[in-house]
Amino acid sequence: MTEPKKDVVRETDAEAVRLAKALIRGARFGALAVIEPGTGAPLASRVGVATDIDGAPLILISMLSAHTGALVADPRCSLLLGEPGKGDPLAHPRISLACRALRLERGSADQIRAERRYLNRNPKANLYAGLGDFSFFRLEPERASLNGGFGKAYLLDRDDFITGGAIVEELAGSEQSALDHMNADHRDALSIYARHFGRAEGDGWIATGFDADGMDLAAPDATCRIFFPQPLQTVRELRSVLVEMAKTGRAAEQGR
Repeated sequence: MTEPKKDVVRETDAEAVRLAKALIRGARFGALAVIEPGTGAPLASRVGVATDIDGAPLILISMLSAHTGALVADPRCSLLLGEPGKGDPLAHPRISLACRALRLERGSADQIRAERRYLNRNPKANLYAGLGDFSFFRLEPERASLNGGFGKAYLLDRDDFITGGAIVEELAGSEQSALDHMNADHRDALSIYARHFGRAEGDGWIATGFDADGMDLAAPDATCRIFFPQPLQTVRELRSVLVEMAKTGRAAEQGR
């Protein structure tokens, strides 16, 4: 008798969801796989990545690129995220998102928000973002495959890692003013968040994004994802959460 095939996919739990969100929010680049028109063959390319407030990936690509023409012809695509570290690259976590690409109309509210968040995360893209052949695409995830390392495979639904509800639109209207305020007046607090909550080294941290689950920080050569103790329910909670986290971080550093 043959033994029943072992299911290697684990049940999705809170730890897996948190890892998935960290990989998506923390990504600076990814491997985009599209379907080549005419041949139907897969075509992969590296792209710069940011996220919308709800967690959906955003990319900025030229209409002259082969992968852009492929997305226009067939919006089905896959995005692989996760940076290898020291040692075996296959031992490091990564996530593959099955998506449908949506080209954002220039001047629309969605495009303006996507451009703002993308350039906050990737400021060097200011050099070409305004060129006529470049467009922002939002990649609408349908599902995801998470590999947390050897023996840690999970299948996730969209709702596991995409935020919904009124908080998304509320943050869209106030996020940039909060970022500008923190980057202008509270760089010391941002460094505390990076060191204490993100276990990150170095200085020069700035805030590049706020969402219901946390914040994204960036230094000249690094990024850092910070989760809030609890997800925000309303925008009004953001200030008090940031203040309490700064107090907690300062107290911990002074107690060493």
